[in-house]
Amino acid sequence: MARQSSVKRAIEATGSFATAQKNIVVQYQDRDRKTDEILAQIKADVLSKGFSEADFARIDVYIKPEEKKVFYVVNDKISGSIDF
Repeated sequence: MARQSSVKRAIEATGSFATAQKNIVVQYQDRDRKTDEILAQIKADVLSKGFSEADFARIDVYIKPEEKKVFYVVNDKISGSIDF
């Protein structure tokens, strides 16, 4: 137990993949989209359909840049798409 505790403190002090700041960009031809921007647009689209922010449990995202679309499914119930 003590070893696990000291390992956990060391990871917290030095960082880890889970806590590292991430910047993910999808590039296709002449377009660049940050994943944070894509997720914000999906959130806005779902909320505009009357979904409550507290109801988000799972979001599946499918990026299809060749179609210039991002498809999503929220909680296996609501699906839709936004422009890439």
